[in-house]
Amino acid sequence: MGKTIAEKIFDAHRVDEPFPDTHVLKLDRVFCHEITTPIAITDLMARGMDRVFDPTKIKAVIDHVTPAKDSKTAEQGKILRDWARRHEIKDFFDIGKNGVCHAIFPEKGFVRPGYTIIMGDSHTCTHGAFGAFAAGIGTTDLEVGILKGVCAFHFPKTIKIVLKGELKPGVYAKDLILFIIKELTVNGATNMVIEFTGPVVDAMSMESRMTLCNMAIEAGGTCGICYPDMTTVDYLWEFIKDEFATKEDALNDYSKWVSDADAEYERICEYNISNLEPMVTIGFKPDQVRTVKQETGTKVDQIYIGSCTNGRIEDLRIAASVLKGKKISDDVRAIVSPATPAIYSMALKEGLIEIFQDAGFCVTNPTCGACLGMSNGVLAEGEVCASTTNRNFNGRMGKGGMVHLMSPASAAAAAITGTITNSDLFKA
Repeated sequence: MGKTIAEKIFDAHRVDEPFPDTHVLKLDRVFCHEITTPIAITDLMARGMDRVFDPTKIKAVIDHVTPAKDSKTAEQGKILRDWARRHEIKDFFDIGKNGVCHAIFPEKGFVRPGYTIIMGDSHTCTHGAFGAFAAGIGTTDLEVGILKGVCAFHFPKTIKIVLKGELKPGVYAKDLILFIIKELTVNGATNMVIEFTGPVVDAMSMESRMTLCNMAIEAGGTCGICYPDMTTVDYLWEFIKDEFATKEDALNDYSKWVSDADAEYERICEYNISNLEPMVTIGFKPDQVRTVKQETGTKVDQIYIGSCTNGRIEDLRIAASVLKGKKISDDVRAIVSPATPAIYSMALKEGLIEIFQDAGFCVTNPTCGACLGMSNGVLAEGEVCASTTNRNFNGRMGKGGMVHLMSPASAAAAAITGTITNSDLFKA
């Protein structure tokens, strides 16, 4: 019997199996940010175990509230900053150099096919887009990862999603993953890996694949994962060119991290998405999804474009193409947050920032703040946000607020009309 990509990664990284179905894996990367890691740091210090297993394999960033908004968030940043200096963690991204963790770490070349990665953040599954096993974990597992460079997991069952057809103009990866979550439900992939495969995924950019994998957790998945291919190699080439003579050699090496044709799956779901329309969430669960057309006219108060789901340059280009030459409604406020300094710089050089500002958007520094209702775009009670983020939980962006998740194109269209609107209305 063949193996899935996740099973192959487990087999290559297993260092112990202390109990039935408990697999201790060697870690290639431990990612850290200032919200969850300081708790682990403080506890390790209290236990007299203020050590790191390998400072070159730990990557850290201040991204959730940046710059600090109050004394508490300033203290969280200080704990992470002091710890990084104390242990000579070279890849620490402080204010001015920082970006949203699940955007800046791939951008820096820290994610590779076949890697094992953990972070105290549920959307760590984003990095599976590169053919890695990447999982969000709790404080205890994070402490062990920092200290010993290992983490324990149950053996992964996998759901295979096969996507056929071709996305229509105006339909994007965000619409696709919302559709998939609706089909699977929020519990449909609990404790499983979701493999995204098929011609549609093969044709996607790395940015779009990261959007797919980012929201695997919203269906309960431990990790979303895509097969590495030449698109992956092209994205990583700047960082791996000294390891391989040619891109073809890199692809040949990375091809070992592809599922076997006779691998066994928990479920295989095939979808032809040629007729898929722009999608949007309703209610307070990510599987409560309808078409934008069905929700047309729903009033919104705020538009937010950014986050680890849709704050990359591809997303900003899509939104700007809808907004160019337009003004936002007088009834809304609109915010865009490029996910990293490099993305911000690209958007500036391409004239995208000017398009957003001319339309009436507030352009902020890279931050996660609005996504989880901590800063830079918190909702008041009763307010509604059209958002490119990944969660629409009750109160997610502010107590009593409602979040409608959608693509950057749909969010841009909502900014113009002040209501949920199909972006097709604004095609050039």
